[in-house]
Amino acid sequence: MPGVAKSQGCEACGAPLPTPSRATSGGKAPGGRPARYCSRACRQRAFRQRAVRHAPAQAEPAGRGLPPSLDAFVGRERELSRLRTLLRSSRLLTLTGPGGVGKTRLALELVGSVRGARAGRAQWVALDSLRDGELLPQALAAALGVRERGGRAGVEALVHALGTHTMLVVLDNCEHLADACAQLAATLLARCPRLRILATSRETLRVPGEVVFRVAELSLTPTGEDHDLAGLLRSEAVRLFLERARTSDATFELGRGEARTVAEICRRLDGLPLAIELAAGRAGSLSLTGILHGLDDQLSLLTDGSRTGPGRHRELGAAIDWSHRLLDPLERVVFRRLSVLGGGFNAEGAAAVCADGKRSGDGAEDRGPHDIVGPHDIVPRTHGIGHPGPHHLIRPEQVLRVICALEAKSLIVRVRGDEPRDAARFRQLSAIRAYGMDRLAEAGELHDTWGRALDWLAGQAAGAAVSGAFPDTAEGPLIEEQENLAAAVAYAASRADGRHVPLAFALARLQYRQEQLTSARALLSGVLERVQEYEDRGAALALAARSACLQDDHAAALDLAREAVAVERAGRHPARLANALDALAAARLCRGEFSDAVAVFAECLAVVRTLGRPLDLALCRHHLAWALLQTGRTAEAERLMQECLPALEADAPAGQLTAALHTEGAIRLAQGDLAAAERRFAEVLLKTPAGESFHALYPLEGLVMVAAERGELQRSLRLYAAAAAIRRRIDTEPEAHWWGQVEAVVARVKERVHPSGVSAAMAAGRRLRGARLVAYALRGTQVRSLVHGSDHDEIRDRVATVGQPPLTGRESAVAELVAEGMTNQQIASHLGLSKSTVAAHLDRVRDKLGVRSRTQIAVRVARRPGGSEPGN
Repeated sequence: MPGVAKSQGCEACGAPLPTPSRATSGGKAPGGRPARYCSRACRQRAFRQRAVRHAPAQAEPAGRGLPPSLDAFVGRERELSRLRTLLRSSRLLTLTGPGGVGKTRLALELVGSVRGARAGRAQWVALDSLRDGELLPQALAAALGVRERGGRAGVEALVHALGTHTMLVVLDNCEHLADACAQLAATLLARCPRLRILATSRETLRVPGEVVFRVAELSLTPTGEDHDLAGLLRSEAVRLFLERARTSDATFELGRGEARTVAEICRRLDGLPLAIELAAGRAGSLSLTGILHGLDDQLSLLTDGSRTGPGRHRELGAAIDWSHRLLDPLERVVFRRLSVLGGGFNAEGAAAVCADGKRSGDGAEDRGPHDIVGPHDIVPRTHGIGHPGPHHLIRPEQVLRVICALEAKSLIVRVRGDEPRDAARFRQLSAIRAYGMDRLAEAGELHDTWGRALDWLAGQAAGAAVSGAFPDTAEGPLIEEQENLAAAVAYAASRADGRHVPLAFALARLQYRQEQLTSARALLSGVLERVQEYEDRGAALALAARSACLQDDHAAALDLAREAVAVERAGRHPARLANALDALAAARLCRGEFSDAVAVFAECLAVVRTLGRPLDLALCRHHLAWALLQTGRTAEAERLMQECLPALEADAPAGQLTAALHTEGAIRLAQGDLAAAERRFAEVLLKTPAGESFHALYPLEGLVMVAAERGELQRSLRLYAAAAAIRRRIDTEPEAHWWGQVEAVVARVKERVHPSGVSAAMAAGRRLRGARLVAYALRGTQVRSLVHGSDHDEIRDRVATVGQPPLTGRESAVAELVAEGMTNQQIASHLGLSKSTVAAHLDRVRDKLGVRSRTQIAVRVARRPGGSEPGN
């Protein structure tokens, strides 16, 4: 009809255009222009589409995407949770770690979980086959499918292609192109605002804004424990071994009693994933015991990896060799020399072992433009960390900088502990150390390096031996070097080296302090048989006597102690004579000859008074007080303890102080002061390091007698059963007189309790272990009165948790994962529980710990002593 426009649809969505009532006559929109869209939303959508059509062509890079995951990913749930957070908050994230630690596999698993990764928003770039850093932009362009057009090439082509696209690029294996990767990453991140880069490298890129995540080895099972299969599977390393063993041999099954073997294999391999996978690949042809024995030569056994993977992943040696080739000559020398320190090292030890001695008159001025460091190392004469100075000898001041470089390149790892930063310790993983030892032998430096190690350890042992009149019980820094010391003793013995004797003596002293008595006596027997004129012969005899005492070999102890006194009386060293007399008195005590022991201790005290050493005098008074207590002379013993306790509390090592506090408690018990006795025994228990040792047994047995005297019969029986079970587990015998007192008290308690009650209490006591036992033993005691001043933070933390119901194993696991920052859903996935079950566990954790927030739970987990369960 005339005057009515032809009906049209919306150009964007096809819907009918507005009716005449919503438009002017003729179907026109207000303003006179024909209506083309049904709404403003359609008009804006059409505008955006026109903008895209008329913009310069910039398609998404058509890269290769992500490589497929052909095997199951095992463990690392906590790392993945943390990495997802880091990936969202940082634009450059670098995974570092030693070769074979699983950086590539972890990166693939991480990127695969990113939204849109499989749809092209994540691109994987493998750099292991690229050798020339100048070709890196072209290699990256080829991997991303970027073509060079319009005169743009290299970096410019990458910037144009990536533009404002949201993209995650993974640069895998950057260490051999670290400088080129750093420069390219910095350029792309600056010019491509929506680009993120995830890099894997054995050393950091050192780009501003880079976030570094050090990939650690897989978790291991605790040493020295029996594990069922459920406990075994808490170890990520064991889970990986079993998974790959079943892949290698579909019939593989873990037999009875083989759990410990699997745990030991993983421990020998330091939880290194590549090494574990290669070892598990042998499960089809070797028994588990055969695999374990084969690890004596790891580099030979751990071969035949995946045919389709990178060459460096087919053999463990190849993976390490890849890193070794990237070192400069000076770093190679220090790297291989560190391999003799299998127990780890600090900067001082590394410098002593790796640095050469002074040299002179060697005609260095007549050498050519290069100096020889090793058979395969030609070193230019330049200065700085990268190369030795004018001579090929390594100076001590160079070693620390090289250690930092080796850690940055993941060839040594930091040993995490409570030591201050300036006392940091490092170690080489076992496979890396084996490789370094091979290189050390090839370079012809094995014996010279061992010689420097022996000299340094002998010096450390000599310094530790002059710590007082009673060095056998003194704590010293050599404890950190025990593994190195044992290796040095074995090496020196194999070569009839004269340094074997002082090193063996130092090792025996460490083993005595750790109650490794059979090993200590064997070493001392060798020392005493080999050298008759050894200057420390009297001290060695005294230590052998003390070791024999603890093993209830009373006759040998007395003979050895008498010989020690005879040797020292012939000398002119009062401190050494005091040490021998103390050993003789201890031998008399073990035999129950208390009056003779008191006489010898009194002579020892007279000798120590001439030395002018307050701590030695206090120790000797304590020993005499204990002997007097055994003879019933309680008042004299109390007077001596009042004289010595202030000095011991001020200066004595923890073990000597707790022994003195126990003696004070035993004196109070003999006097009938139960409250004071209980307070001292509780204090000893609090100050004793976590874990089962004979140091915790005496205060427990003291509390047994206190409970019995108070009429707390069930409590007395439970504590007695718990202490007896510990004695059986650690195979230690108490002093006969003390144990006789305990047994007499318990016998009287059993007469007053019905046999069924005795059985129930004893069974309950045997189930008490670790932190639960400590919490039970201290429940109801006046432990809070023990804490004074600001120097007892650790004791306050332990006291704060006494009396609270202990967390179950599952509750402890949930609390630890909360401290790691996991959500309830992540905890549920990690532990194989439902989300509601996790919430219920958290409610119980809050109730038991008396806290409300997740942050408070995390704080309590972080403050818990010695790895015990929160709340215990």
